[in-house]
Amino acid sequence: MTQVQQDRIFSHFPNVAFNLVAIAASTGGLKAICQILSTIPSDFPSAIVIVQHLSGRHRSYMAEILSKCTTLRVKQAEQGEIVCAGTVYTCVPDKHLLVNLGGIVCLSDEPKVKFSRPAGDKLFTSVALSYKTRAVAVVLTGKDGDGSLGVLDIKKYGGIVIAQDEATSECFSMPSAAIDTGKVDMVLPLDMISEQLVNLVMRPYAA
Repeated sequence: MTQVQQDRIFSHFPNVAFNLVAIAASTGGLKAICQILSTIPSDFPSAIVIVQHLSGRHRSYMAEILSKCTTLRVKQAEQGEIVCAGTVYTCVPDKHLLVNLGGIVCLSDEPKVKFSRPAGDKLFTSVALSYKTRAVAVVLTGKDGDGSLGVLDIKKYGGIVIAQDEATSECFSMPSAAIDTGKVDMVLPLDMISEQLVNLVMRPYAA
């Protein structure tokens, strides 16, 4: 990555250890995501990008639903936009959601991964390549083990991985597959994940 590319990514995220939080979920995920976002403060200085397994046959109302749970700005991701701090980006039905170099959103028609498009694996891998040590990946309740391959990339490039624990997961397949990689840094109950994200992102910011 060139210095110009680095500057483009980090220039609008000053003094923040982690620039982007990538969240992947499936079964039970919408409720879990709402609970996490509901306790994240409005001055959270990182971007949050979410992949939830969606049917490709219908319009998604995820952004509207999540906006009622949080004081953060929530919007559906758009092709070519640059992610901004303090904003939550939701996925588009039947499109992989990637965040490429420069923080640029890409909506991809690449084949499904583990029966899903969008897929957490695709998001995590793109974020790992783009943000490296400044990325946090969160694997929430869901099926089919999605996200585990992307977790390997997050750790390969120095990021942090959090997985939801079994007791609070409606479906433990996704967190379990991530944990089985041996690369998860923290396994947490749902009600502790937002607190950990705030600690990771905002304590260095405050300092």
